[in-house]
Amino acid sequence: MTKLLRMEAAMFQKTRVFFSLSAAVSVIATMGHQAFAQDVPIVRDAEYYILEAQNAERWAEEDQVIDETLAAFKEANEGKPPNVFYILIDDIGFGDLGSETLNSIRGYKTPSINQFADEGMRLARMYTEPSCTPTRVAFMTGRHPVRNSMGNTQVELAGFGLADAEVTLAEVLSDAGYNTAHIGKWHMGDVRQSWPNFQGFDFAAFPIHQQGQLTIYNDDAANEEVSIGIGDNNYDDLFTLDRWLRTDSARLVTGVEGVRNKDVREVHMEPGERWTEAKYHEMNVRYQEQAKEQLRELAAQDAPFFLQYWPLYPLTGPRTTTEEYTTPNGGTYVEKMKLVDGWIGDLLSEMETLGIADNTIVVIMGDNGHFTKYSPQSGYTPMVFRGGKGSTTEGGVRVDAFVRWPNLIEAGSVVGDMFHVSDLFTTLARVAGATSGVPRDRIIDGIDQTSLLLNGESHGRRDYVFLYNIHKLEAVVKEQFKLAIPGGNIENAILADFYDLYRDPQERYPVSTEIGAWGSAKFVNMIQRHFQRKEKYPDSPPGIGVPYEGIINLRPETVAVVEEFFFMRQTPAR
Repeated sequence: MTKLLRMEAAMFQKTRVFFSLSAAVSVIATMGHQAFAQDVPIVRDAEYYILEAQNAERWAEEDQVIDETLAAFKEANEGKPPNVFYILIDDIGFGDLGSETLNSIRGYKTPSINQFADEGMRLARMYTEPSCTPTRVAFMTGRHPVRNSMGNTQVELAGFGLADAEVTLAEVLSDAGYNTAHIGKWHMGDVRQSWPNFQGFDFAAFPIHQQGQLTIYNDDAANEEVSIGIGDNNYDDLFTLDRWLRTDSARLVTGVEGVRNKDVREVHMEPGERWTEAKYHEMNVRYQEQAKEQLRELAAQDAPFFLQYWPLYPLTGPRTTTEEYTTPNGGTYVEKMKLVDGWIGDLLSEMETLGIADNTIVVIMGDNGHFTKYSPQSGYTPMVFRGGKGSTTEGGVRVDAFVRWPNLIEAGSVVGDMFHVSDLFTTLARVAGATSGVPRDRIIDGIDQTSLLLNGESHGRRDYVFLYNIHKLEAVVKEQFKLAIPGGNIENAILADFYDLYRDPQERYPVSTEIGAWGSAKFVNMIQRHFQRKEKYPDSPPGIGVPYEGIINLRPETVAVVEEFFFMRQTPAR
């Protein structure tokens, strides 16, 4: 890094008021990652204790049987808990995959994932966060991203990311003896501490940014007018004064690779080289091959593994790398979804070949609703729910989710119990025998849903979810009833919009009088308890730093972008 860049970074640290709350997590940061005694309870949000008070006896009985089941599996599996393989697909609408009937309605097929869904459990009521970054944070930490200031999705340079004070599932499982690897999208920050190989993964191959930079901001996208106003050959710059306004993905860091707690290296991008849709496709193919390679390497080790593969497709911009349309649907989005379905089928087949299918929990799901700005080609969601990516309507936060664990999870089962993506953190830790690694010094939103997976419908332990959009609470769901809080402000719930999601999944016909007459005070009290709990356990800031510091081979054009970033950050203080 240049001397000027470091001076600007120091100024950035002083003037970044939004992140001046670092003292709030000083205790957490000094504690580090540690194991906790099993008898020290996990700290929960207030609503959980309401459910526990009424169901504790039944849950204790179920847990005793679950412990016996997990012990029996471990004994039969050479003393090891199950492997975990987590596949998170970006921006797919509810109903996009997993059902041959719904495939037929849209004019394409996803046979691999459809078969996988038939072999395991369909989580019919899986909730996520409204967009990619917060959902990934919720999964990795078991916490709503508002708690660590990671509720927003950054597109370009940001200078912040997931703080190293957070404890991730990879760290929890690694401390319990798991080998860990991450392949594909990450999108939880452009600073060193936020990257997967500094958050518990032994190996990681990932892009620093997300598909916006990779498939929408390149020259091909500009030439096809997927993006307007960028590129050197797409407008007359007669009136252009600000040469820093337009994003040039070729100047940003693209894909990097690295190992645990070591600096990373940018790969397959040389100084002066342009980023294209072809290079984006090559990146996707590379991640697929690396996922298969990691599967083989991890399976050969004498330890359980946690492998997560987060494909960048199906989100794609220009048609450049799509030679022909092969479905009646006739769209690039569907072509990429069909491609990823085949890739996932290859990985599942490889598991059979390696003989690890029966001792591996596999989860396949979406991260949020479809990309509404590219409707209708971008997803099925609007035909089921209203809204999509970026929204706290059901279309933004309801996704397809399937879990398979042969002989333990009933094949072909469907559960209507509520599930939140953060629950996977706690559930997988439990199954892995790693619950002692779950932090006890902060609120954990994820609930252990092992009983639901092993016992089936009606054995879930969640009947509520708080739906944030960045830092605002925009909706609360309790059972099938939803309270919408437009703009995150509500003074009198009796005047607010309530929806019965069973009767009105599109949230078009409020039943505010019918529900509000008895439920308004209940929901207001629920919200008040939630915020009182936040006062006791306040939200913490993200990790901050110099973008891209920790990449050992920055290109000159990328260094210039970082210098521009800091200069622009300083201008309000001039």
